[in-house]
Amino acid sequence: MRQLPIVQAAVKWIARISAIALVLLAGPFTLLVSSDVGGVEWWNASREVTGLAPAPAAHPEALVQVYAARAFKWRGAFGVHTWVATKPAKASEYTVYEVIGWRARRGMSALAVHHNAPDRQWFGSTPDIIAQVSGKPAEAAIEKIAAAAAAYPYKDVYTLWPGPNSNTFTAWVGRAAPELKLDLPPTAIGKDWLDITAGSILAPAPSGTGYQVSLSGLLGVLAGIEEGLELNIAGLTVGVDPLDFAVKLPGIGRLGGGGSLTPPSAAETAQR
Repeated sequence: MRQLPIVQAAVKWIARISAIALVLLAGPFTLLVSSDVGGVEWWNASREVTGLAPAPAAHPEALVQVYAARAFKWRGAFGVHTWVATKPAKASEYTVYEVIGWRARRGMSALAVHHNAPDRQWFGSTPDIIAQVSGKPAEAAIEKIAAAAAAYPYKDVYTLWPGPNSNTFTAWVGRAAPELKLDLPPTAIGKDWLDITAGSILAPAPSGTGYQVSLSGLLGVLAGIEEGLELNIAGLTVGVDPLDFAVKLPGIGRLGGGGSLTPPSAAETAQR
């Protein structure tokens, strides 16, 4: 009989943990069962250009765009892959910065810096523009992005969960270039990863408008003007963004205001 209170307490804790797990995994599991996670192999998946990046000749001003697209196959039910594209004023091409897992597995640098169309599909997934600046702010950001990429300390490391991964890199860039006001989607698993082995548990939010505390991306909280309030549990994010009247859910992403941006048009550029 003395053990009964202990058993009851254990049952309560199990029920609470189960409820939390249900909330965190409901979105990803719904996407898993409602979509085709088999499909084509990576070599047959589309990498078509989507038209989200203006042709350099049509937009002579400096431009920075940050993209997010659902990860390939089952991973897409949980998260997105993000990358950064820059184009200095009057440049004839874009520079794309991204971290790619297979490069690290082959003994290469996980950080890829290349000149290519920045708005290609990510193996069948059409990207969204999640941050964008042009003109003088972009010129300032471009220098900071290049320096941040050169200083990124995890070029040879890639861990799908909880990080460091592609979203860890994009968050790193966002902190270095506050001009972007980068509000990474809640599905950007790895964005909250901080290197606890190096004593890093406190950092500016990726947008530069707040701060976050994180234990290696496994448990943390973030508060910022751009992001709102986010709680990170096991790499999955729930939160609210009062300024955009939006909620953030694991797997599903953002529900409410905000959303993807539209690329600057040639007409808009001509009016500046």
